[in-house]
Amino acid sequence: MNISAFGAIIALVIAIILILKKVEPTYAMIFGAIFGGLLGGAGLAGTVSCMITGVQGIVSAIVRIVTAGILAGVLIESGAAARIAEAIIRKMGSRRSLIAIMLATWCLTAVGVFGDVAVITVAPIAIQLARRSGFKKLGVLMALIGGVKAGNVMSPNPNAIAASEAFHIPLTSTMMAGIVPAVAALITTTLLSRALIHKGSDFDEVEESVSESELPSLAGAVTGPLVTILLLLLRPLCGITVDPLIALPAGGISGVLAMRKGKHICFYFTSGLKKMSGVAMLLIGTGTLAGIISNSNLKDVIIQGIEYAGLPGFLLAPISGTLMGAATASSTAGTTLASQIFGPTVMLSGISAIAAAVMTHTGSFVFDGLPHGSFFHVSAGALNMDIRERLKLIAYESLNGLAMVVLAVLVYGVLRFAG
Repeated sequence: MNISAFGAIIALVIAIILILKKVEPTYAMIFGAIFGGLLGGAGLAGTVSCMITGVQGIVSAIVRIVTAGILAGVLIESGAAARIAEAIIRKMGSRRSLIAIMLATWCLTAVGVFGDVAVITVAPIAIQLARRSGFKKLGVLMALIGGVKAGNVMSPNPNAIAASEAFHIPLTSTMMAGIVPAVAALITTTLLSRALIHKGSDFDEVEESVSESELPSLAGAVTGPLVTILLLLLRPLCGITVDPLIALPAGGISGVLAMRKGKHICFYFTSGLKKMSGVAMLLIGTGTLAGIISNSNLKDVIIQGIEYAGLPGFLLAPISGTLMGAATASSTAGTTLASQIFGPTVMLSGISAIAAAVMTHTGSFVFDGLPHGSFFHVSAGALNMDIRERLKLIAYESLNGLAMVVLAVLVYGVLRFAG
């Protein structure tokens, strides 16, 4: 089936417009895929066939993401995430408030907490520190967002799982390769948040942090993430493969036992499934859109543009990640689309699967915070920031994402090819 580039572009445009109109993103992408396929010349039967094929290509990633909900539910609902965040902020002290806020969100996302949940978890503590230090909202939110990006690019979160699945590499390889762009994000975030420290509105309302008595011990809180990471590391260290489908739930259950909260385990499972169900549904919509685009001429048009500009072929990885991340305003959906659609072509440029995965993955973070995505609104709401003020931060967070891409391309693309 050969769908025109015009049809693929129409599919993306319709999906974005519907998302901006507050249509559920899953349905927005399905509707976009239908119209894109029809207008692209696939016909009704061909359009449906492409959509189904696209979803089938990411089923294994969806299953792993659903099981990851066990660890996420335990970390969030047990108070483990809040305990880890509070421990980092207290250790760093008020003099290093912005760095502490950034490291807290980095740590939470790096161990498997969703970015929006990490922001919501750290925000109440961050507000208290900001009020005490006289900081304003833009600098604090930049620290939160930068920490999320740095953690997400090296985490067992859905975006990393999607990249690993598409390029057929271990999740630990994607996570380890993500350390390089994570360093760029942490450094850039430190500089940008300090530059914005006295810009924006004041924190007017005092918000209470999580009650100390309700939080588990720090040792119990970190048990789940540690067990998960150790199980995943068995492959590179000992040659023993433990799939994320096993490692993530095992880490969650270990955390429950370590915190002695076994009586709440069903609640944690239910909560985690609810949190992951939204991502799973998003990826189903993403799969339908990927099916249309991957069977279109759009990727050929983009490849021709890169060749016409005289750029090396491996740059298709970060460029496709950036474009798809902007189209969906989601690092998970952006990584999935870019990996599924452009991954095979990227591999033809001669780079390794790990290099292709990390550059594609990193590219999705440049524009993943645009207003047609949920993270934009969640992050604004966490600090009681109005939309107009939140829009001012997009350029800075995109600059942060660009720094991640530049370092990833330099290390995994330019230097490897030069060597």
